[in-house]
Amino acid sequence: MISAEFLDQLARFNLVIQKRVTSNYIGARKSINIGHGLTFEDHKQYTPGDDYRRIDWHVYGRTDKLHIRRFEEERSLTIHIITDASASMKFEKKWDYASMLSVGFAYLTMRENEKFQFTTFAQDVQSFKPKRGRSHLAHMIDEMNSLKVDGESQFLKSMRQIKRTIGTRSLVILISDFLYPIEEIEAGLSLVEKNDVKVVMLLDKKEYDMSYRGEYKLKDSESRSILRTFISPRLSSQYKSRLDEHIGKVRKICMDTHSDFSLITTDKPIFDAFFEVLKDRRLG
Repeated sequence: MISAEFLDQLARFNLVIQKRVTSNYIGARKSINIGHGLTFEDHKQYTPGDDYRRIDWHVYGRTDKLHIRRFEEERSLTIHIITDASASMKFEKKWDYASMLSVGFAYLTMRENEKFQFTTFAQDVQSFKPKRGRSHLAHMIDEMNSLKVDGESQFLKSMRQIKRTIGTRSLVILISDFLYPIEEIEAGLSLVEKNDVKVVMLLDKKEYDMSYRGEYKLKDSESRSILRTFISPRLSSQYKSRLDEHIGKVRKICMDTHSDFSLITTDKPIFDAFFEVLKDRRLG
């Protein structure tokens, strides 16, 4: 649950992150698009079809050649916060942690007066219209606190649907445990690779370390199947090896699709996780 105490901590954290991340984070910036913005950039020689109203007659007086003024177009950035709400996210502390990450990124976006679109996915995709402001954040918190986390993740299907909601080049923050077929992850991330993508692979500390020993009845949270097994040190080691291999493949996909990858476990202090995800934040 997102509490008032957490929101108070976010307010204090915002002051810290302005000092440590500042110009690399979300906020006022110049786009690489040339348009009719307010910031003058340079001149270019007039060619037929250019807007004659942008001819700089002072330059013509000096050079006897027609040049037009070009401006940097400043565009509002929409931040897409996409969070896995499938049943596997209910394990231990994962959903609570994912909720705090999602709300934290939304809060930082709101503080920079940018729009954010909050989306959850499992078997279906649920998106909320991108908006600014505290009321939009409050609505998001209500949704996070009341959301039923359940169902099997349909990552590739979801990403195909989500792609249609992303217009111009955007910042996409994708939070999930990514415990599904590597082929789906690769195909899904390739759909949004033209954006500035931050992949947050979130695992609970217990499932990452596999600290369980002895006889257990394991239930798959998505398929509901049950497996009785004895978790020995050898089995635990094999599990950890396969998990590390999977994580390595996800990391490689992120490199190939120019996405930033962060592996976060739920024992990491939440504000350290924000710093890790945002440390290399760049735009343009």
